Amino acid sequence: MKITRALISVSDKTGVASFARALERQGVDIISTGGTADLLRKEKIPVREISSFTAFPEVLEGRVKTLHPRVHGGLLYKRGNPKHEAEARECGFEQIDLVAVNLYPFEATIAKPDVTLAEAIENIDIGGPSMIRSAAKNYESVTVVVDPADYDAVLESMRDNDGETTLRLRERLAIKAFIKTSAYDRAIGRFLNKEQATDASFTLSLPQVARLRYGENPHQSAALYGDFGKHFQKLHGKELSFNNILDISAATNLIGEFEEPTVAILKHTNPCGVGSDADLCMAWEKAFATDKQAPFGGVIVCNRPVDEPLAKAIREIFSEVIIAPKFKTQARAVLQKKKNLRLIRLMTSATEARSTIDVRSVCGGVLVQDADSAPEVPQNIVTKRQPTKTELEALLFGWRVVKHVKSNAIVYAAADRTLGIGAGQMSRVDASRIAIWKAEEAGLSLKG
Repeated sequence: MKITRALISVSDKTGVASFARALERQGVDIISTGGTADLLRKEKIPVREISSFTAFPEVLEGRVKTLHPRVHGGLLYKRGNPKHEAEARECGFEQIDLVAVNLYPFEATIAKPDVTLAEAIENIDIGGPSMIRSAAKNYESVTVVVDPADYDAVLESMRDNDGETTLRLRERLAIKAFIKTSAYDRAIGRFLNKEQATDASFTLSLPQVARLRYGENPHQSAALYGDFGKHFQKLHGKELSFNNILDISAATNLIGEFEEPTVAILKHTNPCGVGSDADLCMAWEKAFATDKQAPFGGVIVCNRPVDEPLAKAIREIFSEVIIAPKFKTQARAVLQKKKNLRLIRLMTSATEARSTIDVRSVCGGVLVQDADSAPEVPQNIVTKRQPTKTELEALLFGWRVVKHVKSNAIVYAAADRTLGIGAGQMSRVDASRIAIWKAEEAGLSLKG
């Protein structure tokens, strides 16, 4: 069915004037509200005010604008259904074939540090979600657009189909619309839940970042959700796998423990070695010396820019991923010679990139806890002999590493490096034996 009438009401006005102008050139009657209507008039685009369409004024300081039977009747009646069409004529409903709506910026509002409850409440959109849901429910006849990124797809479909959009496009946009309103409601619920200091429910809604080739194993499907791209930028190499992303996250969590220049090597999310030194090459040598076998095919992370000397040192082993806040030009030239190596730039601080919650699937639900981000500071030393400054520094270094090793976990450490790591054993005695054996194999003394 050809689009003859569109209702446009947006808070994000990106591209809306161009979109409306293109619709108008195809003979589409445009209805709009408030600020959107003002913008379109300034752009010399003919527009009908919503109050003219409904024959009812905007009331209650704009709280009621589009909540009217002429709007929702025009969206919801079934085209081609004789009973619906007769009722629509009797009620004076004019069909609305396209709705372009995006919502009051509730999440941006509550992100302000000084936001008040009253301000947040006023930014809860009521009419917008209602129109979106009405249009999406009737997607067989109505096109709903909630994202400016979809304007071009709608216009292209109309150009290719004599003013109509395809059913496949309308269905895709309807799904996107329902996901949008669902996420919007969850954001409101989370905010009010927090205001009431209750934990009656837990909800999580994240946009899909990427479909992955497969999950942990080839027979598992997988996707990445959230804002991963805000924190990490791939500079070189193949697309990231499920396991790469797990390792990148684990490496970032680990390196966030250290303020001093530090290099860490991980394999299957477990640290193989960690070293700190003002000279990053020395930090690398300390980390690599802990275990020279396990890092093959692992992940390297450092909290300082990678320079050419460090790049030449670490290229000698096969690694899947290297993560750093920056790769200097000469370092990139060295590392990019390895086509299978992925170079990842950490664009924010590791602390900012770390998740604030830990969510785990269990039978019948999920477990949720605060992320283990508390600093390790000895509060009460109970031994008869107080540790020396060097011993205490070694203890703190080991503590920062061991929290990222799978339990049962044992880490032997000096003040600036790991000496032996034992991970993932059912018995802590066995974990300790492995850590001691690793240190012996590396020729590192555990004396003292």
